[in-house]
Amino acid sequence: MATTGAPDRNFLWSVFQKVDKDRSGAIEAQELQAALSNGNWTKFNPETIRLMIGMFDRTGSGTINFDEFGALWKYVTDWQQCFRSFDKDGSGNINREELQTAVTTFGYRFSDNFYNVLMKRFDRSGKGLIFFDDFIQCCVTLHTLTAAFSQHDTDRDGIITIGYEQFLHMVFSLRN
Repeated sequence: MATTGAPDRNFLWSVFQKVDKDRSGAIEAQELQAALSNGNWTKFNPETIRLMIGMFDRTGSGTINFDEFGALWKYVTDWQQCFRSFDKDGSGNINREELQTAVTTFGYRFSDNFYNVLMKRFDRSGKGLIFFDDFIQCCVTLHTLTAAFSQHDTDRDGIITIGYEQFLHMVFSLRN
């Protein structure tokens, strides 16, 4: 995907038509997954694809139309630039140290042990590496969970008191 400037509408339309294999006028999860790559010949994680479609599907159809695709294109290219800025060794993946730098830069302050938890959750390869799609999923998940937590943290002290059912409702209501 392009990373400089906003692509023109004709360019986006040609890409959209290539991705929309069944010519339905909408892109579904399998079509989007086939079109996106981590830059290392691996397809995007189906969970990340589902997450992104859910974020940009304004009609609730489970697919994205052309206008929604344009917004998703910008979103992915912005994340691509972000990912590259933290991939200091240019390896095409993020190691634990690079992830910690990224997450800290985003304003989070976690223990070393929690970074181990993040690595375990988002390292699909089991090699201590997070690929581009999993980096997106990790960051969006952190943001979404933080927003849900913040709704209950009315005094902004980083501590909430909720019941078990409220907790389950909060977690299961997330769009990821």
